[in-house]
Amino acid sequence: MNRVCKQVSIESPATVGMSKEYVFQYDVMVPDVPALGARVKVMCAGACYRQRSASVSSTSSTCSMGSDSGCTTSASHRGLRDSSFYPGYEVAGVVESIGEEVDPGCGIKVGDHVIVYPFDECPPGYAEYMSVPEIHFLVKIPDEMSLSVAAMLPSGALWALNTVQKAEGVVRRISEEKGPEGMCHILVVGTGGLALWALRLARYFFSEKQHRVHIAVACLRDEGFCLAQESGKVDVIQWNEELYERILIERTKDACHGQVDVVIDFGTTSRSLNRSIQCLHKGGVVFLGHETADRLLPKFSRKAVEYGITIEPVETGTVEQLKELVDLVHSGKVKPPPHSVFPAEEASDVINKLCKSEIPGRAILQFHSSAQ
Repeated sequence: MNRVCKQVSIESPATVGMSKEYVFQYDVMVPDVPALGARVKVMCAGACYRQRSASVSSTSSTCSMGSDSGCTTSASHRGLRDSSFYPGYEVAGVVESIGEEVDPGCGIKVGDHVIVYPFDECPPGYAEYMSVPEIHFLVKIPDEMSLSVAAMLPSGALWALNTVQKAEGVVRRISEEKGPEGMCHILVVGTGGLALWALRLARYFFSEKQHRVHIAVACLRDEGFCLAQESGKVDVIQWNEELYERILIERTKDACHGQVDVVIDFGTTSRSLNRSIQCLHKGGVVFLGHETADRLLPKFSRKAVEYGITIEPVETGTVEQLKELVDLVHSGKVKPPPHSVFPAEEASDVINKLCKSEIPGRAILQFHSSAQ
């Protein structure tokens, strides 16, 4: 094997600034095989940016956007606002080698198709080969599952699943409070990859379980209408940032037949959180990323108390939830959002387009075209 391989590292444009380079491609050494883990040949990777943190599994599920103005005033950052482009680590590949101390009965073998749970101390970028320190961070996927679809699961879809499952308890409580004839209203903000996963998962967990639930989507860009409507059975509201807040709030309440009970917002800014709070019933909940909550809670904690609502941070889910997600997608119970596959060499152009919301759904980088 060639001891050198290619690596793509992606920084957050909102952190380094659009005037600077934020996609770096260079040669790195092929990593060694850890004794208790494995080396994976990376086939596909979700176009996410890396979080400047020692822990990926604890913080990569949040949108590190710097100041609010950096995302709300620049058209170059639309993808950050609507969750087209977010932090994370999403890898699907083939097990190339297994560590000598790995239990033979672990259920993972050389040649298996796997996805990688975003563990602490993930590599700083996507390389053609990656070292996974412990075998339990690998989740086996069926051979017939598309690797490009599988690459969407470990960060974005997992975060969305954890959010929807946390919201399930709120939906149950509100449904009991409103009685058998009552309706629980959920608002999903954005039409990027995260929001589209949340929309599909919410439809599965709520509508198909006979909850009396109405789901609406607040679109931050015109192109999002077709993506949201493609999911069917949802109302779409345009949140045109050029309109007055009062108009947007009234528009949302009209579409939802009154105030909403739950808001799921992955690309939260001060303006959208302020809007969401004013759209919520007393006792309602806003779910948003953990680090975004750390940034915004000091500004809105008093207002949340005043309106009688809760702002709840959500982190990336667990390995067990990732396995559940694989089953849901493979069985066809949850349909993945649209995605496009690009050669890894085109990463710079892909990220530029994501930042401008020019790629519908998700963007996947392909490192190898064959598992051999």
